[in-house]
Amino acid sequence: MALTTAEKSDFVRHGLVIRRGAVASGLVARARALVDDWCRKSMDPSLINSYTQRSFAPELGSHPDLLGLFAHSGAATLASELVGEFEPVSTIQIQIRIPESQLPNAQPEKAMHVDGVACPHLDPDELRTFSLLVGVVLSDITDPDGGALRYQPGGHLTMSEWFRDQWFLGITDQVPPEVDGRTGTPFLGAPGDVLLMHHLVPHAVGRNRTQEPRVMAYFRVSNVSHADRRLQALQDPWLDYPGLADLYPAKAPL
Repeated sequence: MALTTAEKSDFVRHGLVIRRGAVASGLVARARALVDDWCRKSMDPSLINSYTQRSFAPELGSHPDLLGLFAHSGAATLASELVGEFEPVSTIQIQIRIPESQLPNAQPEKAMHVDGVACPHLDPDELRTFSLLVGVVLSDITDPDGGALRYQPGGHLTMSEWFRDQWFLGITDQVPPEVDGRTGTPFLGAPGDVLLMHHLVPHAVGRNRTQEPRVMAYFRVSNVSHADRRLQALQDPWLDYPGLADLYPAKAPL
C-alpha cells in the first residue's frame, strides 16, 4: 500500500495521486448504504445549497462506518507518507451532485477555488485551510458531465506563487484569472478509488447532466503544525510535506 517513488514524484509535479480500488468493497457498501438512507429519509430539498457549500448528510459527519473509509482502508497510511504526522481526522464531508432532472432548481456549481480561502460562505478574513484532501469514490463516475470534480494538475505550484506574490488576506478572489479560465481535468473513477490531492490544487465542480448522482466522501488532513502556519503553507507548497521538499523543483520540472 506504500506510495512508490514514481507516485511521490507525480504528486510533486501534478499535486495528486490516484489509487484505484484502494478501499475494500465492504467499506464502500456500508458507507454508501448510510448515505442513500439519509437521502431517502432525511434530505431537505430546500437545503441543497447549504449541503453543496458544506456537506450532505451532516448528521453523519462522525459516523464510524464513514470514517472507516479513511481510517481502515490504508488511506490514512498513504496520507502520512505525504504529510507526516497529522491531526486526528474526526469528520467527513459528503458531496453529492444530484442529476438536474431530479431537482426543481439547479444545484449551484463550484467555481475554480482552493478550499478554505475566500469561499462564498466564509468571511474573507477567515482561513479554513488544511494540507491534503483525500477523496473516496462512492459511485461510478464515468461521464465528465456527471458532476465530476475538475482539477488542474500542477496548479498547486501556480497557486503558491500567487499566494506568495499577489494575494493578501481579505481579498475575495479565490484564484488568479488565468487559473479561473481553465476547465480542469475531470476526476473519473469507480467506487473504492482514492484521490490524494494537495490542498493548493485548484478545482471546480459543475452540473450533473446524467441520470445518476455522483457521490464522493472527502477527508481533510492537516499536518500537526498546519494550524500555526496557515499563511506560510499557502505560500510554500512543501511546508506541510516534510518528505517531499527534496524532490522539488529541480528533480520534478513541470
